[in-house]
Amino acid sequence: MRSNEPHSSPARSADHLDARKAAILEAIVTEYIGTAQPVGSGHVAQASGVQVSPATIRSEMVALERDGYLIQPHTSAGRIPTDKGYRFFVDHLAGPGTLGREERQRVSNFFTQAQGGIEEVLERTSALLSDLTSYAAVVVGPSHEQSTVKSIQLVGLSPRRALVVGVLSDGAVENRSIELPDEVTDDDLAAASRALHGALVGKTLAEGAPTPATGERTVDGLCKLGLDAIMAAAKSGDHEAVFVGGPSRLAGSFDAIETVRGVLSILEQQLVVVSLLRDVLEGGLSVAIGSEHGYEPLASCAVVVAPVKVDGQQAGAVGLLGPTRMNYPAAMAAAEVVGRQLSERIGADLGDGGPAQAQGDDHG
Repeated sequence: MRSNEPHSSPARSADHLDARKAAILEAIVTEYIGTAQPVGSGHVAQASGVQVSPATIRSEMVALERDGYLIQPHTSAGRIPTDKGYRFFVDHLAGPGTLGREERQRVSNFFTQAQGGIEEVLERTSALLSDLTSYAAVVVGPSHEQSTVKSIQLVGLSPRRALVVGVLSDGAVENRSIELPDEVTDDDLAAASRALHGALVGKTLAEGAPTPATGERTVDGLCKLGLDAIMAAAKSGDHEAVFVGGPSRLAGSFDAIETVRGVLSILEQQLVVVSLLRDVLEGGLSVAIGSEHGYEPLASCAVVVAPVKVDGQQAGAVGLLGPTRMNYPAAMAAAEVVGRQLSERIGADLGDGGPAQAQGDDHG
């Protein structure tokens, strides 16, 4: 359920910490991400960026707890980060993550060799992203309205009924039957098919096209009915393809089985998943931590999102969902690299250029 309470999702934390507190917080977050165990002053003292005594560290940890960056789950235990602590870490401390050379080559090879239509590539991309990070991955593709038309045809079913069939560059086939006001001939249907084909092929259904005019009243009427029908078919329903990779990985990420059930329930709701990723991106974030995204069942989760863009326009998104103690630099690097190469692949397919030959990426 989406919370009705207003929530703030600033692109960067407005909080400031002095260098010593920041180094101690960074050491605690990094250690906790790796071990999932509360972090004591002894571990912090061993961190390379911390150059003070354990007594000073303990004092600073108390101050960080007082200011809301840390909590102490048990009296005798060390501290763990709060959502505020993670937010400061992501905004100020975590350097830009990079994928290792082997992982970058794996992504490049995947997009070079991936065969099939866009939806098949999206499904396999979600599995790739989950395998790279060990988190649940979500991939949202473009709507069919953003695909270009490869062919369109009117097929007679009876003298007063026809079927409009459109084949799109993403491999989808849109069809809708239309009732005709008058009986038509096969020649009329063929002429209308040729006119629609000339007007629509290479265009997206989002762009649309004016009804072609042939000068033949019956053919022009068929063209209008066919155009209206194919546009309505493309706009109806939920056309964004959503694929979730690695949902089983969530079971080992959370202590409470109720949390896992709640997260899986959200992932099964495609419209909610699309809205979640879109809301995070529109909020100016690539990372939403805890309650920042406003979806109550995901309050113990972090979401990392990268856009998929074609010609500068939003054409989907890739996202990672895991516990708030996720490895943010690695997750952000993986999402960014996969999102960029998926953008190139979709751009080539929507442009009817065939499968993209993704270039090797030496960037992180």
